[in-house]
Amino acid sequence: RRRGFNGTGYHYYIRKDGTTLITRPVERIGAHAKGFNAESIGICYEGGLDCRGRPADTRTPEQRAALRLLVHQLQERFPGCRVCGHRDLSPDRNGNGEIEPEEWIKACPCFEVKEESFQE
Repeated sequence: RRRGFNGTGYHYYIRKDGTTLITRPVERIGAHAKGFNAESIGICYEGGLDCRGRPADTRTPEQRAALRLLVHQLQERFPGCRVCGHRDLSPDRNGNGEIEPEEWIKACPCFEVKEESFQE
């Protein structure tokens, strides 16, 4: 709120125990991925930093299962949607057709979304 936000920018928040909270109705534009908010749904998970405060995949097994279920449900509701992370939306600054780590605006979600099994 100190930064001018009027609530959570993500639509869903997944706690370490796998509990999934609706933090913003999907009908309301998010505030989670600049330039993509109007046509996207934001999902955030508790954690994402190692003990030194650096980006890391800290998802629990419960979070992984909850994320798979949530994405599956959203894919049923929005067929043909693209599943990606913040870093996948970074610009391809060197123009080689691939978004590489040095081009990421954000490191999250700290795992390769395209390698996750969201097509079960």
